[in-house]
Amino acid sequence: MHSWLENIVNLYRNMRNDNFALFDEDPLGRSINLQSHCYGEFSSAVVQANTTMEDQSQIEVASNNALFLGIYDGHGGTQASRFICEHLFKNLLRFANDNENDITEATLRNAVSATEEGFLDFAKMNYMHQPNLGYVGSCCLAGIIWKETLHVANLGDSRVVIGTMVNKKIRAEQLTRDHNCNDEAIREELRAMHPDDPNVVINDNGSWRVKGFITVSRAIGDAYLKRSEFTLRESFPKLEIVPEPFTRGVLSAEPEMHTRVLTDNDQFIIFASDGLWDFLSNKKAAEIVRKNPRNGIAKRLLSTALAVAAKRRKVTYRKIQAAATGRNNVSRRSFHDDISVIVVFLDKTSFPRQPAGFNEASESEGYYPV
Repeated sequence: MHSWLENIVNLYRNMRNDNFALFDEDPLGRSINLQSHCYGEFSSAVVQANTTMEDQSQIEVASNNALFLGIYDGHGGTQASRFICEHLFKNLLRFANDNENDITEATLRNAVSATEEGFLDFAKMNYMHQPNLGYVGSCCLAGIIWKETLHVANLGDSRVVIGTMVNKKIRAEQLTRDHNCNDEAIREELRAMHPDDPNVVINDNGSWRVKGFITVSRAIGDAYLKRSEFTLRESFPKLEIVPEPFTRGVLSAEPEMHTRVLTDNDQFIIFASDGLWDFLSNKKAAEIVRKNPRNGIAKRLLSTALAVAAKRRKVTYRKIQAAATGRNNVSRRSFHDDISVIVVFLDKTSFPRQPAGFNEASESEGYYPV
């Protein structure tokens, strides 16, 4: 198809995408249509489903040399995801300073590990007054682009997908691995780590969970599956079944690291919580980004996912919008999860050629909690 004809078709398709227009009327949706960063541009969007938004997302744009991105998908409450949002980037700055103002895979890993230790200490210190801190947790997907290299740390089932050009066609490459027990490989990994525990993963009504509690195998927080001191008190929440006493944790906080040197073929990167991937495949998401205008593209991904959610339940998007937050049978949560999306466009001509040390430009031009 000729490029001019393709543009007309895409424009008509965009005009017909009613859900895209409706997103701006959604009282639980927020978005940043398009902003510049030192490697190109980014777009972001979120939508709430739970009574309180448990997802947190973060974008830190350093003045001329780095872009930091975070998707923190909380569960059991908001404390863990908010703690990560408040402390992870600060920890990264601290470890970069200790590393002669340079960012490496180890720098990011250490920052995530320090954030985990910080939250567990916070939970222990405040446990008597806030016993729910023992079971609140969060997935953690953090990435930084530095010196034309993408470093990613991942715990949980949020995901990074890179749209790269191969033979003049866009190809979706999943950079991260979903740490979800419904994946047989993850279950086998847990069993190999705990050969003496036949119940380390349990099938609960068709869904596999660590000890029958949680679907992800790695997370920040969830102290009750890591430290026995959080499971043996009378104040432990009655809504949870207390796990049997154990001598070592069954949930990991070790981030899985991924590093990729960005090339001219890499066009864009999608960071998103699992709520998006419940409705869109990697390929479909990449096609949407490739075929539509940059402005509002994260909002377009999210509205497309919500259209799929509505279709599955045989309702309209407006019906979903009208549903109250919460977890009952007619609530918003019964249609979809909290969803967070960040799309980063890469323009190689914009890449800084001789970046300063990371801390020399670490004061963000913009902090975007979405």
